Order: sequence, then C-alpha cells, then structure tokens
Amino acid sequence: PSSRCSVLVSSVTMFRSFALLALVAASASAFVAPAVRISRVAASRVAMSAKTDAILEELKTMTLMEAAELVKGIEETFGVDASAPSGGMMMAAPAAAVAVVEEKTEFDVILDSYPADKKIAVLKIVRTITGLGLKEAKDLVEAVPKELKMACSKSDADEIKKQIEEAGGKVVMK
Repeated sequence: PSSRCSVLVSSVTMFRSFALLALVAASASAFVAPAVRISRVAASRVAMSAKTDAILEELKTMTLMEAAELVKGIEETFGVDASAPSGGMMMAAPAAAVAVVEEKTEFDVILDSYPADKKIAVLKIVRTITGLGLKEAKDLVEAVPKELKMACSKSDADEIKKQIEEAGGKVVMK
C-alpha cells in the first residue's frame, strides 16, 4: 500500500510538471506556428516518453473524485483555471484577481441634516423637489435623515444635492 501511495504521489508530481510543460508549450506554439489540427488517429501514433505513459496510465485508474481533486490541486499550485477557454493559447491566471467596478447609475438622495436657522429655506427646496404639500414637506424635513428622492440619475442627484446645500442642508447620496 505505501508503494502505491508513493507511486501515486510521484505520478501526481510528474503530472503537475507535465501540465506546466504543456501550458508553456501551448503558449509558445501559439506564437511560433499556426495551430494545426491532428486527427485522433494521427495523435495516437505520437510517441510519448515512458514518464508520460506512466502518468496517463495512472490517470486512467483514478476515480472521478480523485481526478477532480487533482485538477483543483493543479489550478491552485500553478495558478491556472481549467475552465478557461483556450483560444489556441492558455494564459496563467493573475496572482490577484482584478475586481470589476461597476459605475452606479441610480442614486437615493437623503436629507441628512440642516441647521435650525435654515429650516425654512430647506423646507422650500424639499417642497420643490418632491412636490409635497407644506405639512408633508415639514414632516419630512423634521424627520431627518429622510429620503428625498429614490433611484434618480447622477445628474438629478447632484442637482438636488446642490440645491439643498445652497439652502444650508446636508445631503447624502447612496
């Protein structure tokens, strides 16, 4: 049993080396010569080293779970992604994934605060922005922080913020 484990470990190590070599060779061949399709019949005639044959034979005996673990180990060890499409050339995954930042298109404008002496000026602007009556606008202003406008464009949100700040209030855009 221990000799089988050592054979498996050495086979896995050899397979990892072979996988890395295959990645490098695939990358280099994309730059050197155009891709040539080889039929399965012709490919079966390609002579392989004894090491490669041993690795392939060991792979044939693996269970599906063992093969999945092997693939995961190769991906982690060599920093590659087995699910990545190979358009003639395989690329190693970058060490740190680049986060995709999406620009926000909709904003909620929230009246955060206002000084007591600017309450009437802020109230007038809130009425203009929301179209509320005097009582409703007063209740909204007195219950800060409160949403003034939801899901508006960046330009609308900036304009509302500008108007409220000119009147003396503070606005938060989320």
